Amino acid sequence: MQHYAFLLDDELFDRAYRRLCDRGIERWADPQMCRPDEINNEHGGRGVYFKDPAGHLIELITRPYL
Repeated sequence: MQHYAFLLDDELFDRAYRRLCDRGIERWADPQMCRPDEINNEHGGRGVYFKDPAGHLIELITRPYL
C-alpha cells in the first residue's frame, strides 16, 4: 500500500468529500482507519483518508503539514 496526499482548497475539498459520501466510499479522519465517517481538523485545516480501487491510501487535506 502507498500513501498519496493531495492539497485542496476548501471548496474543492467540500465537493470531493460530498462525492465520497454520495458514492458510499469508506472514509476516515485518521490513517489508522480508527475514526470512520469523520473529518480531521489537524494542521489548521481539514483532512480525510480513503482507499482507491487498488488499495492505496489517499489523503485529502486543506492545509499543508506544519
